[in-house]
Amino acid sequence: MRLGSVTAAAAAANLTQPAITQGLGRLEAQLGLALFDRHSSGMAATPAALGFLPRVEAALGQVASRRVTMAQLTAFVAVARGGSYVSASGATGLAQPSLHRAVRNLSLALGRSLVERRGRGLVLTAAGLRTARGFRLALAELAAGFAEISALQGLAAGRIAIGAMPLARARLLPAIVAAYHRERPGVEIIIAEGSHAELIEPLRDGDLDLLIGALRDPGPGSDVVQTPLFDDHPVIIGRAAHPLAHAPHDFAQMAEYEWIMPARATPLRAMWEAMFTREGVAPPRVPVECGSVITIRGLLLDSDCLTLLSPDQVAVELAAGLLATIGPPPAGMVRTIGLTARSGWIPTPDQRAFIDRAIAMAVQTS
Repeated sequence: MRLGSVTAAAAAANLTQPAITQGLGRLEAQLGLALFDRHSSGMAATPAALGFLPRVEAALGQVASRRVTMAQLTAFVAVARGGSYVSASGATGLAQPSLHRAVRNLSLALGRSLVERRGRGLVLTAAGLRTARGFRLALAELAAGFAEISALQGLAAGRIAIGAMPLARARLLPAIVAAYHRERPGVEIIIAEGSHAELIEPLRDGDLDLLIGALRDPGPGSDVVQTPLFDDHPVIIGRAAHPLAHAPHDFAQMAEYEWIMPARATPLRAMWEAMFTREGVAPPRVPVECGSVITIRGLLLDSDCLTLLSPDQVAVELAAGLLATIGPPPAGMVRTIGLTARSGWIPTPDQRAFIDRAIAMAVQTS
């Protein structure tokens, strides 16, 4: 792309001209279109090549070495994901000796130890963890490039992987996905559920494209960027027949009951503790830490426990009269819901359309 001819590229890459020609030929066959227009004075990049180049450059930047082969890259990623050569062999169909050899040669090429034995198990070294993340992000860039080329050919091959945190799973994400699917039915949508702590590393590894849910303050790091969508106002929830549901009460009385709350590292738990502290009341006992709305709902219906949730998360139960809000919404109780993505991430047109749909629907909701 940079030099405009096979001869110049062969010299710069320290490869033979036939190797360059064969490599381009295989790539064009795989993509199903031409990347260059050949003529007597050289080679001109096609629009497909111009669009694909930034993805390839980003992938090579993540690999950060000209000594790495694709076979070594895919073998090491498989071992890193599977946690063993046995699992990697089952996932890839490659023989374990081939995987051993590929990882060993990769370690030699990079000049650093990538894996080490721990008893019968296998763990990545610190360098191995960094390398695995870079390789995963490289594969994510290439996958995005292939999807963009398929879109140029009029083929529906887009994909978006979303990490859904608890609040987003109630109403927001289903509404966005339903509307988006109607607009782009050919795009594959993958949703992984979990807490922020469970989803942030897959996002950093490139296994997820976006997270949607409560944003962190402060943010999780400079390697990710948070985009606010709207503010959510949690309320105190209990069963409809709770002793405090229809009687005057204060925070001291609410502190006499047990509460079900998410883990201490979550924004909602921090707001809950601050809510009592502002009133000069010690936060009550939390016998059950839980982030699953389904589980919390079941516990509330069968006890006098209380919790703090968004009304959207239990809208059906509130409408059916099974659960009730315990008094007015607490003053100053607000959390920001939004999108989290990797810094520098370049979404495909399909992924950009999903983000635009999420922003538009959040504006309508607010």
